[in-house]
Amino acid sequence: MTVPDLEHALDALSARVTSLREARTAYPSELAPILDAALAELDTASELLAEARAELRKATDRRQGKKDGPQRELKLLRQVFRAFPVPVIVLDGGGVVRRVNGETSRVLGSPDGYLVGRSFPLLVDVSRRAAFRSHLTSVLQTGQPAAFETRLAHQGRTHTVQLALTRLTMPGEPQQMVAAVALPTEVQLPGPAAERPEESDGELLMAASRRQDLLARMAALLLDEEALRQPVALPRATRLLAAEWADWVVADVVRDGMPRRSAVVAPKDHPLGGLVRQVESAEPAASQVVAHVLERGSGLVHEMLDDETLFGFSAEGPLLTAMGAGSLLCVPIGAREGALTLVRGHDKPPFTLADLGVMQEVGLHLGLAVRAQRSFQRRSRAADALSASVAPRNLPDVPGYEASAIYHPGASVGAEFYDVFPVESGWGFALGGAVGKGEEAASVSAMVRGGLRVLGAWESDPDVVMRKVNEALVKQGTGMFVMAVAGFVRGRTIRLSSAGHHPAALLQQDGGVRFASGGGVPLGIAPAAETGVEEITVGMGQTLVLYSEGLVSSRNEAGEPYGEERLADVLGRCAGQSPATVVKAVEADRSAFSGGQVWDEIVVLALRGA
Repeated sequence: MTVPDLEHALDALSARVTSLREARTAYPSELAPILDAALAELDTASELLAEARAELRKATDRRQGKKDGPQRELKLLRQVFRAFPVPVIVLDGGGVVRRVNGETSRVLGSPDGYLVGRSFPLLVDVSRRAAFRSHLTSVLQTGQPAAFETRLAHQGRTHTVQLALTRLTMPGEPQQMVAAVALPTEVQLPGPAAERPEESDGELLMAASRRQDLLARMAALLLDEEALRQPVALPRATRLLAAEWADWVVADVVRDGMPRRSAVVAPKDHPLGGLVRQVESAEPAASQVVAHVLERGSGLVHEMLDDETLFGFSAEGPLLTAMGAGSLLCVPIGAREGALTLVRGHDKPPFTLADLGVMQEVGLHLGLAVRAQRSFQRRSRAADALSASVAPRNLPDVPGYEASAIYHPGASVGAEFYDVFPVESGWGFALGGAVGKGEEAASVSAMVRGGLRVLGAWESDPDVVMRKVNEALVKQGTGMFVMAVAGFVRGRTIRLSSAGHHPAALLQQDGGVRFASGGGVPLGIAPAAETGVEEITVGMGQTLVLYSEGLVSSRNEAGEPYGEERLADVLGRCAGQSPATVVKAVEADRSAFSGGQVWDEIVVLALRGA
């Protein structure tokens, strides 16, 4: 066959293949005869390749000794290869792509030369890869061609093809090659959501906008107040990424110096259990990509995975094989505080360097959120501990009295305390608070509360206890002062010592309210304490009420304080009621007055003679 004859045959073959494509589109129900015809054309293509090779050998013999003979043969071979109307891929013995023709790039949707140097088995359906490698080895060893049906997936396109393998001896190549001819029998194009951005300015702008939108949504998600109070940042972030950016999303967080698997999100249509459990239970330290990212502190992307062992193993083999992975991306969470791994299947567009850039930002934001959440929880636990140190969990039973209290925390860590405790010859109680806010004020209040409780075990007079606590507080040099009141119970008589605190209120059985003298100077101001001391008799049915600064200083919308007169009115309506009812009524009235707002801590302690 002459070169013009070969060119004419190739043109005719190209026209017939075009007709078969049109027939497949026009008559989708008649695929069987179209497939038979396509296979016949594949045989024709193989025959043309064989004749072209024979012609080249003849040309070699005729031009032997001529300097330009081999160059013309190679030129002819390249021309035939480029013009061939079906996809042809030249592979080396390891399955690595060495050459592709234009039709291959067109069908697979990849730029010219993109596949060169990559492993062709990565395009083959996972279930047929082992069979492909066996066919490849057999063709190389025996020289006998092989053909079988499989699926190819690349750039978001899925192709069902009839793949024919033929051994080749390439001029200038020391090893034998294999020509893979792929005749598509079915093609599934990517949906709009899976299309890879092209190089047009508009589509590049849309892709950049989509990445910025992801960053904005991720920031809003991670800055949510609940994300600080609860460990929900990682699960929320992984779900968002799985919904739009990947099939699998895995988050590993470093704890005690070792990475621990924290979150795994599988494709929506993937059943729970089985593979998901295997991914969850796999050791992150055994993953090469996770170890690399944590060691280097920078992300990496594999557009086409050529090593399926990179993410570790399950009982059945490499995890990436079981996950159907085609592309992988891994970035650090924060400053090497963890790793975020995204995996896409073979039928999805591969990750790009642009995706790596935006995921690096996501990992940085996620690291900041995790650190903020840990810091918030530490402070919250400290605040809880401080609150526990200034308020008892339960009030003890005081002989001859019923007791009840209500404690309402303010907007920040406060400094109010109250307590009921055993003293040298009976029971005592105390209420007060450091002037100030925050952890330091709360710790000073806790110190005063503890001092009153401890010294009360050896002293019978609350005023002596108050003065000793004042002396200790001054020596501590905190620079803070504390308003407090303490009382020791002796039968129906209560001896009170006040250090600048609001006066206690005594609710009579007939609804009348009488306030104690109060007075004194707050603790911690001077070495010699100035206190107000008095004794009050609490008869049966009478209730002694002590309250915090936060109660009487609560304000309404007009800025008016709650005050002691309004407190007396509420107490007067509670005559004959239990202490629990009294404290609840006071707090309900205050809440209605201030519109439910609480700025400072609210403490109300009531003791009723029984």
